Amino acid sequence: DRCVDTVFWGGGTPGLLMAKDLQRLGSAILKKITRPPIEWTVELAPSTVKKEKLKVLRDLGVTRISMGVESFSDRFLKTLGRQHSQRQVFQAIDTINDLGFENINLDLIFSIPGQMIDDWLSDLKQAIRISPQHISTYCLTYEEDTALFMRLSHGKIIKKPKEEDASIYEITRATLEDAGYNQYEISNYAVDGFECLHNKNAWRLYDWIGFGPSAASQYNGRRFANIASLEQWLEGIEKGQPIIIDDIRLNAVILATDCLIFGLRMNRGVNAERLQSRFPEINFSGLQPLWEKLSHDKYIVIMDNKNIRLTSRGRLVADRIAVEILEAFDALKQVSKQFVK
Repeated sequence: DRCVDTVFWGGGTPGLLMAKDLQRLGSAILKKITRPPIEWTVELAPSTVKKEKLKVLRDLGVTRISMGVESFSDRFLKTLGRQHSQRQVFQAIDTINDLGFENINLDLIFSIPGQMIDDWLSDLKQAIRISPQHISTYCLTYEEDTALFMRLSHGKIIKKPKEEDASIYEITRATLEDAGYNQYEISNYAVDGFECLHNKNAWRLYDWIGFGPSAASQYNGRRFANIASLEQWLEGIEKGQPIIIDDIRLNAVILATDCLIFGLRMNRGVNAERLQSRFPEINFSGLQPLWEKLSHDKYIVIMDNKNIRLTSRGRLVADRIAVEILEAFDALKQVSKQFVK
């Protein structure tokens, strides 16, 4: 009974579906919503980009293609275990452009083992030459139970020091901004008018509904996820009783904390007056000592006594600042009943 502003197919590889299945899935969505979404993103791996699939997506009303390029080097793609090649990347981009998509994002990864700064700059410059409307850059993370993590654990590859990651991050920001890409979130850059609306909704902690195994939702005062097991998920769907995990009833404290943490990831930061208006039951004045400390350490700036933003220095340690915000909220709850009015 609500308008759906954005749709995002991702967090996996929807491009593996055949064209007829993409058509079936998209049609099912369109039948359930009252009007076409403002933004509809589909994540594609370069090796899955085919003309017949893109035609289906275009006809459904998909407005945005997000492609996991990761690197333009075959050597580093092999290191990452990706299934595509540099040649497939260029072919995919040509096909996407030929089909008329005018909102394209490229994902890139830095700090790959063996990758030097010149290698990374080469990837960035290649992306800039392609002229997508949006570029996302991520520092490589080593997830447990992955081939990369096992190689790291056995000493076959060496993780780059954090200081080097920080230096690459700063160079990335400067290079992309010089090319006309505005950083609007810690890992995301866009030309004017092409910020990802779907992700901004999530960072601002409004509602979203996730479908499929492992998909997460925040809706109607709850935050929950679907079970990861495909078999169990299907069983629940067939019985009309979806299997839900990590079901949390949201309250003002949870949402206000997350609004601060995720809002600060965005370059615009957080407007303290709007936050207070959205959560009138929370006494945010108790956080003033934390803001003063972070300001003194040059991690944040406070504009007009209300707009709180991370500095360039602060964006390098955003996760640490998030922990401090959590700890400050917990301390306030412990010592003051006035924290929640």
